[in-house]
Amino acid sequence: MNKAEVLAKVLPDVTDVVASAEHFAPSNIALCKYWGKRDAELNLPINPSLSISLRDLGTHTKVTPLDQPVDRVILNGHEMHPETKFAQRISRFIDLFRRDSAIGFLVETRNNIPTQAGLASSASGFAALTLALNDSFGFNLSKEALSMIARMGSGSASRSIYQGFVEWHMGHREDGLDSHAHPIDIQWPGLAVGLIKIDVGEKSIDSRSGMQRTIETSHLYNSWPAQANADLAKLHEALNTHNFELLASTAEHNAMSMHATFASSWPPLVYWLPDSLAAMHKVWQLRQQGLALYFTMDAGPNLKLLFEKSSLNDVVSHFPEMELVLPFGE
Repeated sequence: MNKAEVLAKVLPDVTDVVASAEHFAPSNIALCKYWGKRDAELNLPINPSLSISLRDLGTHTKVTPLDQPVDRVILNGHEMHPETKFAQRISRFIDLFRRDSAIGFLVETRNNIPTQAGLASSASGFAALTLALNDSFGFNLSKEALSMIARMGSGSASRSIYQGFVEWHMGHREDGLDSHAHPIDIQWPGLAVGLIKIDVGEKSIDSRSGMQRTIETSHLYNSWPAQANADLAKLHEALNTHNFELLASTAEHNAMSMHATFASSWPPLVYWLPDSLAAMHKVWQLRQQGLALYFTMDAGPNLKLLFEKSSLNDVVSHFPEMELVLPFGE
């Protein structure tokens, strides 16, 4: 089953573009990672995942109908050539909405986080685009449906439809209609995230390619789904009891396990840089000294520190370059 066939079950029979529309969607950091697909065409995951959104960090996207059948894509103020991978990926996604319509779009998208650097810019980007297109076409789809559709652009985009803690259900249906995210109604005002940007350049191996290499060549990958499901249960316990140590240690263990599967691929897939490893050792050393500080990492060299707001001054003293995110506000 392909994406168009699935969308035919979901999208209402509306063909007229309503107007320009714009939306913001937050980036998200997975505490229990998604890595691996049971269906690559539909981006159906092999395991469920859970994330925390980065509040005001993410993507703002505006879509404007054009009197021509060709899309124009502007990323961070720079117009992309139609043949670039980025522009083609955007146009293919818009095709799911316009179906047989010949309308083109001006897509103006701006990230306030680095693009394609392991900071989930594709997640916020496709979520923002999904929300904007929904308004432009006047579909009035539910958040669950929007999450399911955003997943087809980028798996993690299913979680960026929402703020706060979000769980993405892997689902079991062949068409993926039950594979979408939902928000977890738990607030944690004292939780803090610190972004340590080791390298904000584009990754040499994108997540999609890295994921496929891991599945095809890593023997360790066979244990990953069980690890992810066990970690997800621990995270739910931590959220229900507001147990920071359990939450953060589980997230760090989950990230290290995922990176171990990368490294066991062939050729080896290692996203860490020397400065990544140095920062990791600093976190471990500080924790031995009594500071409740942990980290998680996605498929990239950058660390995301996890700590409680009460430790902010201590963390800043050791990581002065850190960008602070308070997912639930001051």
